[in-house]
Amino acid sequence: MTIEGSTSTPRAAPRRIRLGMVGGGQGAFIGGVHRIAARLDDCYELVAGALSSQPERASASAAELHIAPERSYADFSAMAKAEAARSDGIDIVAIVTPNHLHAPIATAFLDAGIDVICDKPLCTTLAEARALVDKVQSSGRLFALTHNYSGYPMVRMAREMVAAGELGDIRLVHAEYVQDWLTTDLAATGQKQALWRGDPAQSGAGGALGDIGTHAEQLGRFISGLELQAVSADIQSFVAGRQLDDNAHVMLRYTNGARGLLWASQVAPGNENALRVRVYGTKAGIDFRQEQPNQLWFTPLGQAPKLITRGGHGANGSAAAGHATRIPAGHPEGYLEGFAQLYRDVAEQIHARWQKRAPNPLACSVPTVVDGALGMKFIEAVIESSRGDGRWVSARL
Repeated sequence: MTIEGSTSTPRAAPRRIRLGMVGGGQGAFIGGVHRIAARLDDCYELVAGALSSQPERASASAAELHIAPERSYADFSAMAKAEAARSDGIDIVAIVTPNHLHAPIATAFLDAGIDVICDKPLCTTLAEARALVDKVQSSGRLFALTHNYSGYPMVRMAREMVAAGELGDIRLVHAEYVQDWLTTDLAATGQKQALWRGDPAQSGAGGALGDIGTHAEQLGRFISGLELQAVSADIQSFVAGRQLDDNAHVMLRYTNGARGLLWASQVAPGNENALRVRVYGTKAGIDFRQEQPNQLWFTPLGQAPKLITRGGHGANGSAAAGHATRIPAGHPEGYLEGFAQLYRDVAEQIHARWQKRAPNPLACSVPTVVDGALGMKFIEAVIESSRGDGRWVSARL
């Protein structure tokens, strides 16, 4: 197959999927990202929202997004009930609020029979995560978690290569996500993102762990296909007065006997969004770096490293990479398209349900509520291990 001009667009459906959104109003960052992602493949239309906890801001935000006034809601519970009762109600809701609201919002919409797309991390506690897993399973609804890096073409290809045995038996997984934006006390300046991310009541028990450490852990697990067994960790809050961690070093043990390392930091000057995953097996190794998202390094044992690019030079035979590709070789494709790929894969699953057919298998690797629960278990285990001076703690659900 040729990667240029992917043929993986969802089959024609009777109409666009009606999307609602909770959070993401004026001044928010991630809500805009989700809206771009939902529009990119023309599968969704945003028709309703509870966009802010402040009524005036919610109304103003809805007007800017051309949401009808009667479908701009003061709170998410009212929105879930009202939309479920409409003949033209939303099919799915995107949750883009601070972490502490994820669980109650998801529960309200699942109870109303509405599918959910939730930003990561899943929630703030493992108990909430377990309850959400049970809720999703009992409701029969679709639940997608936006670990967006798992939507990148070269990440999908890396996962495909591991599953095909091209690396042999996996021995080592090294994952890191390193930033510098919290090197100083940015919250003291009133910066909104730093304020809520540093507040345990809104963010949960993990700082850098929850914000970016869960991305690194999920991506290592996604590519390698391995199940995390236990962790030994050392975490820090380097900035005086900061309540949550801003740096973490974690050793990993996987259930197949493989070993790994994870570093998550937001206090490492010179790093912007340095997410990197390396996987090594008995036959070869691979190296993916998020800041060069259209490249994957592949090194068979005893050979020189080979650079595989999204548009060619080895990638043209990858069904997984082709499925996640929209544009011709040489044009950059990355962060926004990674989100969009998850939205498109969710759309394919919904369309398949409407049309009473099996979805495209390539659209079925979207992170789920179980992935979110594993992320919460990871945070809990890392914190427990660090408090126990690095003792090994189970990371299994």
